[in-house]
Amino acid sequence: MLGKKKQQKPKRPAGHFDTLVSSRTIVEGDVKFSGGLHVDGRVKGKVVAEEGSDAVLRLSEVGEITGDIVAPHVIINGTVNGDVYASNHLELAEKAAINGNVYYNLIEMAMGATVNGNLVHQREPVGLLTKDRPEPVAEARSDEELEEAVADGGKSE
Repeated sequence: MLGKKKQQKPKRPAGHFDTLVSSRTIVEGDVKFSGGLHVDGRVKGKVVAEEGSDAVLRLSEVGEITGDIVAPHVIINGTVNGDVYASNHLELAEKAAINGNVYYNLIEMAMGATVNGNLVHQREPVGLLTKDRPEPVAEARSDEELEEAVADGGKSE
């Protein structure tokens, strides 16, 4: 029809997951993936999306990851013991429990989700890997540092 623009498909795959870690599986070691990764089991190590991909990590309510997560799109309804770096979108469902810091660009958080750590908003995408771990664009400041920065007009570091 005239005057109507074609709707673009969403960039992230909504329901397509290439890889499944089942509830009877324990993975010990780092996992690097692209596309979609659904975790019902346990992962003991970092879970990192391939650089430049539009990957999605989904952790179910019975899943557990002990290690850092680095991906553009992250959906959590299970337990994470480590830091989470979501450069595009982070969704925390009602049974999500994170013991670590969360670095995000856009966040959705359901009632009941818990974060035992700092929530840090990042406007720029998070750098994927350094030698040992992901490097956030901005570090969280303590309340005292924030008060000093406000008093100095944002000039102190």
